[in-house]
Amino acid sequence: MKLFDSELKIMEVLWEEGPVPARRVAEILSQRVGWNKNTTYTVIKKCIEKGAIRREEPDFICHPLEERETVRREETEALIDKMFGGSSELFFSSFLRERGVSEGDARELLRLIQEKGGKEK
Repeated sequence: MKLFDSELKIMEVLWEEGPVPARRVAEILSQRVGWNKNTTYTVIKKCIEKGAIRREEPDFICHPLEERETVRREETEALIDKMFGGSSELFFSSFLRERGVSEGDARELLRLIQEKGGKEK
């Protein structure tokens, strides 16, 4: 499921807060990004149509139907496919050249690679 940046903002609130009324989502996003209530409700409606959120009455309670890790994985795979031709190696080498990693992060990445046994998808 492809979520746009605006939809991800809604999802972030729901992942942080859990099921909450739409008015609470609107309050939070008003503070964070300056959205008005109508903008928030419009984006919530799009998320409902995509199946990312379930609406429950009374009080228009919004329940996230997609887990944060699932969305992260899908977005990461889409990025690697789009920008790196599906090559994890190109993605990692580009990332390391541009951002680098600390020694501790490098050890953790090596551990993860060894844990996965270099398995391909």
